[in-house]
Amino acid sequence: MHGFDIYGNKSVLVVDDNYDHASGIRELIRIESRYEVKGIAASAEIAISLIKKHQPDVVLMDINMPDMDGITAIQEIQKLNPGTKIIALTGYDDSDLIFRAMKVGAKGYMLKTMAASQLIKAIDEVINNKIYLPAALAAKFFDHFQTSIKEEACAKTEDKENLLSYLTQREEEVLRLLTQGITYKGVAQQLFISETTVKTHVNNIFQKLQVNDRTQAVLYAINHGLGNQVRLKTAV
Repeated sequence: MHGFDIYGNKSVLVVDDNYDHASGIRELIRIESRYEVKGIAASAEIAISLIKKHQPDVVLMDINMPDMDGITAIQEIQKLNPGTKIIALTGYDDSDLIFRAMKVGAKGYMLKTMAASQLIKAIDEVINNKIYLPAALAAKFFDHFQTSIKEEACAKTEDKENLLSYLTQREEEVLRLLTQGITYKGVAQQLFISETTVKTHVNNIFQKLQVNDRTQAVLYAINHGLGNQVRLKTAV
């Protein structure tokens, strides 16, 4: 049995459009803990009204709601009352869903099929500012997290590479010569243009590649193999 001083004044709100399931959770919490269930909400809209009124410490949020999906509801509750701890409660162990729920602010994630004792433990954990993820779900979460990090890194690399497409053929020629250590005057002589025109091209290159100086532009070009790309284009 939990100590009254630690848990006795803490409250819970159950959000689930399945009234029978929600009622079962309410009874479980009443019998197995000292937490007070402030109410049951059959929709996210009702839940938000009850949160404003009661300001519960913990919200058990069904992810599959009829009026507003649980992910959006978590975001809205976090805006409304950042101090409220949210535990996603669902029948789905989908790794993407777990990741999205935790990313927007859920402090725990539980399957409705899990043992009743785990639910009380989950509430205990988040009340004490911890994260609750059963081992099997934690493994899925971190697998998805690692995959997402890799995908974001690839996306950033692709974005940087796409910046090269903004360069005109003449700007690419100028940048290729700069990577060879040729001065602005030397570039002007090789391309039969004035040094002032070269500097104009260089300024455009800086803006398009989002760099501040010649060194950064040259490093960018080298890292992305621009020299080889330009040779192919100018050879045509």
